[in-house]
Amino acid sequence: MKRKAQPQATGHKPAKKKSKTSLSDDEVKKRFRKGLFDKDELNKYTEGYASSTPYKHSVIHHLIDDKLLRDVRDEIKDNVSFTPKETDIYKIHQSGDLANLDGLDDAALAKLPSLLALRDAMYSQSFRDYVAHITGCGPLSGRKTDMAINVYTPGCYLLCHDDVIGSRKVSYILYLTDPDLPWKPEWGGALRLFPVREIKGANGQVAKTPAPDVSKVIPPAWNQLSFFAVQPGESFHDVEEVYRAETKEQLEKEGGRVRMAISGWFHIPQIGEDGYVEGAEEKLAKNSGLMQLQGNPEQYDMPQPQPIEVEPRLKPEFDQADLEFLLEYMAPAYLTPNTLEEVREHFEAGSSMTLPSLLNNSFAQKLRDYVTTLDRTPAVIDSAEIEKGPWRVAKPPHKHRYMYLQPERTESTSDEVAAAKKQKQKQKSPLKELLEEFLPSKPFHRWLQMATGCVIESHDFMARRFRRGRDYTLATGHEGKPRLELTLGITPTRGWPDEDEKDEEDEVDEVDSATETNGKGKGKGKAKADSPKKKNEKPQEDDGDKEAEDFGGQEVYMAGDDDAADEDAAIYKAGGDDDDNILFFQAAAWNTLSLVLRDSGALKFVKYVSQSAPGDRWDISGTLEVEEDSDDEEDGEENGGQQATGVLDDTEEEWNGFPSSSDSDSD
Repeated sequence: MKRKAQPQATGHKPAKKKSKTSLSDDEVKKRFRKGLFDKDELNKYTEGYASSTPYKHSVIHHLIDDKLLRDVRDEIKDNVSFTPKETDIYKIHQSGDLANLDGLDDAALAKLPSLLALRDAMYSQSFRDYVAHITGCGPLSGRKTDMAINVYTPGCYLLCHDDVIGSRKVSYILYLTDPDLPWKPEWGGALRLFPVREIKGANGQVAKTPAPDVSKVIPPAWNQLSFFAVQPGESFHDVEEVYRAETKEQLEKEGGRVRMAISGWFHIPQIGEDGYVEGAEEKLAKNSGLMQLQGNPEQYDMPQPQPIEVEPRLKPEFDQADLEFLLEYMAPAYLTPNTLEEVREHFEAGSSMTLPSLLNNSFAQKLRDYVTTLDRTPAVIDSAEIEKGPWRVAKPPHKHRYMYLQPERTESTSDEVAAAKKQKQKQKSPLKELLEEFLPSKPFHRWLQMATGCVIESHDFMARRFRRGRDYTLATGHEGKPRLELTLGITPTRGWPDEDEKDEEDEVDEVDSATETNGKGKGKGKAKADSPKKKNEKPQEDDGDKEAEDFGGQEVYMAGDDDAADEDAAIYKAGGDDDDNILFFQAAAWNTLSLVLRDSGALKFVKYVSQSAPGDRWDISGTLEVEEDSDDEEDGEENGGQQATGVLDDTEEEWNGFPSSSDSDSD
């Protein structure tokens, strides 16, 4: 999905813009570290940039005059407000665009003199020439300033991307971490760079795609500038999660682990500036797109779909062999005619549904023991090492990263379970049994058809492991007709938010306790790409004393908003905004089946799993192509277009800003 520029908001009504003050070389140099502009220093950084890997970048320590930057930090703490913001790709606290400083009134500007001085120094002719010399990127704009203050507190992160948007030429980040409490690398928050693999295709074309593992880690440090030229298909990077402390006392002692930084971009010259070339921005955008598509890198994405066609329109009733087979895996309650009828009514009302305790106690316990053993084994980080075994790593990381296991290709979906097949089945792990025996079987397809009313044409299943502190999927749509998507949650660890608290040993006794729409509203129709129009009540908050932590790992379906041209399509939390663009979600869970009938406009992603999560997220994911119902659109209109919708947990911790100066040991 193409990332769009984020509009920034300030807390003040814009005034008439003032013209920027032109600074002399001497005035500029006073705002930077003494000796920075010496020729030997410049040559040192230029040579280091040219030889850096995995792509060219530079790190300058002690960039700004120390007193000036301390004053900047104090002004930010006292006067700048931040908006908590979450999308599929990041979780941060963000200020308004500092380019808007010129539009503030005199009273507001009087509170931010050092911040204004810093911005003007960063975009001065002298420093732009300095950066251009190091990077060899050509002239940079002083008129188009593009910078904001981002605060990462424990649990915040930014996932893999390449910064290629519009006229951006150089990306940078200037750290404003506590100057008197040095940042420790083990707190996280590092800028991490991904190497790029060059793959030569059969036609001789070379495709570039980022490797799944980072190769360069740059921890934050006070007054440190990191920067690199923005390169389409190459400048991939992320920001490591800021990790939570073990205790509140430890967190307070470490200053809250507040990773504050000014980040932004230098752009190509704008009209009227030296170096401006008419049409250069359009050409840059065109070339960027071509470079990203060169060699068709999508053909190397993993996993690739492996759909298996199945016999359509199965007879909607079970024979004795079907029931015997399904009872080896499923809770008996889900196989009774009354239950199936009510399950289907739930699904047809909202086109999404969650069924707890799908697997029977006997098989579920066997599966849980097996997955628990895997979960307690520390996950391997190196992708090449992982892929020496049966598991693979999803890639490229600017789309997704997780471990996955696909079934061995088999067409065996017969109603009868032959003796030879049973013998082979006994030798398989419970996970492989699910993947290769139960889910692709004709009896289960028959059950799905009876439970959803969907006529299945093909299936594609895989097991997934989302490792703590590493894995996620970013928001994507899909092309083509609506399809049925299945997720069987098999996360064995306890302690996740929204976890079903009922006794795991209890079988499902009645459909009222066995079916959930997991949403705020319900209506006929698919999970469509239109936000619901009607406001809905938010769920009651937990009255417990302990605030639930957001560990991530939720699978989220969202409405894609085609009208929001200037916003990220996958924003689901921003300040006090409601969550009405969320169509359906399912937290990491044990023995829970989710079914969603999804059209091409709905976005889907799995939230990054925090390092502090109680375990890895495990599931089996399935995509089932189904016959399109010609009455879907008509039925949706008759029901007012209401959608199955859900809300994320509202109990996640929010950052309440810096402590007052009297409470802080760092000021």
